[in-house]
Amino acid sequence: MKKISIPESELYFTFSRSGGAGGQNVNKVNSKVLLRWNIRDSLSVSEYVKIRFFSLYPNAINENGEVVIVSQEERSQKDNVRNSLEKLKAMLEKCSFIPKIRRKTKPKKSSVEKRIQGKKKQGALKKGRNQKNWND
Repeated sequence: MKKISIPESELYFTFSRSGGAGGQNVNKVNSKVLLRWNIRDSLSVSEYVKIRFFSLYPNAINENGEVVIVSQEERSQKDNVRNSLEKLKAMLEKCSFIPKIRRKTKPKKSSVEKRIQGKKKQGALKKGRNQKNWND
């Protein structure tokens, strides 16, 4: 898996006031972070990663081809910037992973026979229970 690095010039941050915990500080500090990255025009990721990103995260991409990530969990702007970058990194790592192709296989003859023998044994056990109840 190749390490993906996105230049800072491709990332665009906007800041606003966030809700939630923080007391009076919430009303005067812009700690909410909105990260925008235009994946469609980006040269830092391969076409494969772009295609996987569009299929795995269609709701994270707006109509302009920008990935939009919001972070407002932390009280400080710096921590929210770091958090949004970590979210983007995790998304890209998931997209750059190439899943193994599953090859269909048939069960071995011995395992099929073993399964059938187990079913016959269980059926005989149940049949024996049924006969005991009728003889009483």
